[in-house]
Parts: sequence; structure tokens; C-alpha cells
Amino acid sequence: MEGLVQIYWGNGKGKTTAALGTALRACGAGLSVHLVQFMKNTSNPEAFSGEIKALEKFPNFSSKIFGPRIWFTPNPKTQEEKAQHIKKANEALSHLKSSLNENYDIIIADEILYALQFSLLAEKDIIDLIKNRPKNKELILTGSHMPFPNIFDLADLITEVRKQKHPYDEGIKARKGIEF
Repeated sequence: MEGLVQIYWGNGKGKTTAALGTALRACGAGLSVHLVQFMKNTSNPEAFSGEIKALEKFPNFSSKIFGPRIWFTPNPKTQEEKAQHIKKANEALSHLKSSLNENYDIIIADEILYALQFSLLAEKDIIDLIKNRPKNKELILTGSHMPFPNIFDLADLITEVRKQKHPYDEGIKARKGIEF
């Protein structure tokens, strides 16, 4: 199988869900999928999304979650907090790179573009990741409200998820089983 590079980005809900929908289809077809999640709060496993819990029932799906035990904020309170997020983002990137040499057909780098948007990773690192991946690996990148033209030029499929209306804007919090 020739692997392509897919990107799901934008200010709308559903970037991760779209990538995990591809994972569901792939697992059902017998392909192996590995999910690497960036910038997640690892303190509460119960908060992990329902779709990941469902996908973990497939023997050909695996995942690894990276992030400190605190939620990411664009303006961290301390330099130590920012340093923790940078460290975890780089650990995730290192794991992602090594995953490209494993026996996976599809690798999803969930929220990697947010890690770039918030300066936890460098654009060059993601460009090198795309350029140096084995050509038989499908690589899916998600996240970010900002476009990254240098990265987008290397992609085969780009989907912008654009918000028209969102219940969060009306004060409705994320609901278990719907948003996570």
C-alpha cells in the first residue's frame, strides 16, 4: 500500500473524530493503526475519549498518550509549566518517529499541529517527519486553527474543519459520549 499524508485542521469540532473514523475503517479492514496523542492531560484516564476506548477493542489498534498531568493553556502560568509541555511534545515526537519503523499501516499524530501552533514543536521537525517517513505508511496529522503552508504543501489530503456554530459558545460544556 502506498501511504499518503492526510491533514485535518481548522476551528471546528471533528478533526480527531475524522482521523479516528479512518482508524475504525482501517482496523475493520485488517490494517494496523497506531495513535500518538500530543498535549493531553494524563491525570485522568476516565476522561479519554470514547472512540479510543472503542478502538482499543481491536487487536490491530494501539495508542500512546503524551502530556503532563496538567491541561495545556496557550499562556502558561509559569516557565516550568511551558517547559513540561515542550518536554512531553518532544517525547511524543520521538515516539512518533520510532513508530514509523514499526509494523503499523497507519499512524495518527493527533493534535501535533496544535503543538506546532503553540510553539511546543518546530515546523522543521514536522516537515522532516513527513519527508522521511517510509512511503508505505499512511500518516494522519490533526489539530490547529492555523494553516501551515509549508507543511500543507507536502500533504496529499487536507480537510479544513470549519465551525459554523458550537454549543460551547452558548456555555454548554463538552458531554461524555458526544464530544469526548
